[in-house]
Amino acid sequence: MASTSHPPVAFSGSLASKTSASDLLRSSRNGVCGVPLKALGRARLGSKKRDFTVSAKVRKVKKHEYPWPEDPDLNVKGGVLSHLSPFKPLKEKQKPVTLDFEKPLMDLQKKIIDVQKMANETGLDFSDQIISLENKYQQALKDLYTHLTPIQRVNIARHPNRPTFLDHIFNITEKFVELHGDRAGYDDPAIVTGLGTINGRSYMFMGHQKGRNTKENIQRNFGMPTPHGYRKALRMMYYADHHGFPIITFIDTPGAYADLKSEELGQGEAIAHNLRTMFGLKVPIISIVMGEGGSGGALAIGCANKLLMLENAVFYVASPEACAAILWKTAKASPKAAEKLKITATELCKLQIADGFIPEPLGGAHADPYWTSQQIKIAIEESMDELTKMDTQELLRHRMLKFRKLGGFQEGVPIDPKRKVNMKKKEEPILPPGIPDVELMDEVEKLKQEILKAKESSGKIPESGLNGMIEKLRREIDFEFSEAAKALGLEEKFVMAREEFAKTRNSNDQSMHPVLKEKLDQLKEEFNRNISAAPNYASLKNKLDMLQEMSKAQKLSEKNSKVNKLKEEINKRLKEIMNRPDLKEKIDKLKAEIDSTGVSTAMDLDQGLKEKIVQLKDEMETEFAGVFESLGLNVNPASLPDAKRKIDEFNNEITTVMEDVVSSTDLKNKIELLKMEVAKAGKTADAESKAKIQALKQQIKKSLAEAMSFPELKDKHEKLKAEIVETVESPEGSNGSLLADNDGPKSQVEFNVDANRSFA
Repeated sequence: MASTSHPPVAFSGSLASKTSASDLLRSSRNGVCGVPLKALGRARLGSKKRDFTVSAKVRKVKKHEYPWPEDPDLNVKGGVLSHLSPFKPLKEKQKPVTLDFEKPLMDLQKKIIDVQKMANETGLDFSDQIISLENKYQQALKDLYTHLTPIQRVNIARHPNRPTFLDHIFNITEKFVELHGDRAGYDDPAIVTGLGTINGRSYMFMGHQKGRNTKENIQRNFGMPTPHGYRKALRMMYYADHHGFPIITFIDTPGAYADLKSEELGQGEAIAHNLRTMFGLKVPIISIVMGEGGSGGALAIGCANKLLMLENAVFYVASPEACAAILWKTAKASPKAAEKLKITATELCKLQIADGFIPEPLGGAHADPYWTSQQIKIAIEESMDELTKMDTQELLRHRMLKFRKLGGFQEGVPIDPKRKVNMKKKEEPILPPGIPDVELMDEVEKLKQEILKAKESSGKIPESGLNGMIEKLRREIDFEFSEAAKALGLEEKFVMAREEFAKTRNSNDQSMHPVLKEKLDQLKEEFNRNISAAPNYASLKNKLDMLQEMSKAQKLSEKNSKVNKLKEEINKRLKEIMNRPDLKEKIDKLKAEIDSTGVSTAMDLDQGLKEKIVQLKDEMETEFAGVFESLGLNVNPASLPDAKRKIDEFNNEITTVMEDVVSSTDLKNKIELLKMEVAKAGKTADAESKAKIQALKQQIKKSLAEAMSFPELKDKHEKLKAEIVETVESPEGSNGSLLADNDGPKSQVEFNVDANRSFA
């Protein structure tokens, strides 16, 4: 049978080709593969001839020009690559935004516009005025932007019209393909990644993308990435590392998006994974902070070999507003916080956190985005030329050392005295007890020598060393007592007594129970009785002697310190009195009168001058006495030693009389009887014994009072009393010494004002 040829299956549309459908389509039915449909049809239909045609309609679409156009138009607005990304040039121009500190410039700009408008309306030539105003504007702009404060740079970094990551990418690359997705079902629009070329060299680009208007900002989540964005960046890092593409990251984010969903999806883990991975990548990495770099959200793509910053960019752990709210409890303190945080490019370069800054035009990057992009391009090429010369190990070490040197310190470098005042003193380690006696004695001997040298040179005794030695000796003595208690088998008794005593103190009744007090006394007596049998008794006694000696030195040091302070205060007050203008004037006037008389000795002065000298002396002594009394000092007359001698003689006479009375037989018998009654009564005396003891005491007191009431003693007492009162109240007895009568040790401060002194 002759074979019948069937016409080929035809496709209508743009997919029509020279091959038939039976050649293109394959069937896998019944395990048959690669057999043309016409052969299968002939086998089933036998010798029947049947003509049929299969037609398919395909929807016409615009020819896809991805990834590169065959005939790019170099005059396309927005660049040749604008069609390759959903990031299209804005249909409407962005509205100009004036920052608060730029408002003075707007006044000049308004004047320029008004003059130009007037020139256009009137047809007059105002070119000179316009040029002058423009020069003023440029000078004011230069002055403003060369002296920006940190908070002003923060505001520029957040400017709504500041060029974004894709703006810079389309300005610096010849070709760019955006890559999407984290291979887990998400594509975060806040982080953009892609491959691009600069001067024929391929790079992996990734960066934070903010919006240029409200709609884009909402779509891009205001440049705050979620974990999906960081995982997308991580995937591209692995891709670049595998194929050897250098990585360039652009940082411009207030921080990672910190909502509940992001935390649930592992925001912190995603950032930490990126940090760890970036330190192990074998390709060069450059990071550029083009706006604000906030916290871990910026650092997640910022662990680079070189960190560059635009001139008005900022890089911080916490925003100035957040820092001010924490430290000063108000966000209004953000200017102060921005200054203290050191977040600008200049400050971070000084701290070696940033490796350099990229200049911006006057007015910020938004004033001329293309020029700024070209500066970024130059910086990338220069840095990449430097990094590509390194081998893999050198590159990894370079990246590691960049971060290892941050916050470093140096030993042996002298500290600034202003900083040292506020630094906490280093605490010396407390050595465990049990120091040998020989070592302790050497330390005590050295300290003694220091104290003696300080006394000889009239210097200050080293109190810190003295206090430290006393504390060390106390620890050693406590240790020795514990060891002695263990050796004597009294440790358990001491522990039980300590617990009972602690319970008593914790209870509401603060008084110690008599039974507990008796028990403690017995334990103390037993310990003191047997302490000499302890094996460490000699060491304990030796350390106790050293502690007693050091304690005496400490008391003496405190006493001398108080005396020296008192002397300094007295000298200061007296100097203030002597330097008073009115007192100086009186002394000079009196000197002039004495000089005018021409006499050489005080005895030749006339009575009038002597009275003036005495009057001035009394006035000065009154002032001095007021000073001493204000310091808590008692003023005693100069004749006090003579009066004291007379009082001592009178006391000795009274003592002699009392001894004679006591030695008399009658009183002596009463005293002996009193002793016997007291011994017989003991601690628990009955009422009868108490009455006898009281009666004997009264009799003895009466006998002594009768002995003291002799007329001779009374007369001497009255006479001595009158002499002392007369001495204290007399004006001649005003010269003398002052004795400090404070709570502490008495100190004597002497001064003399002689009435017969010559003022020459």
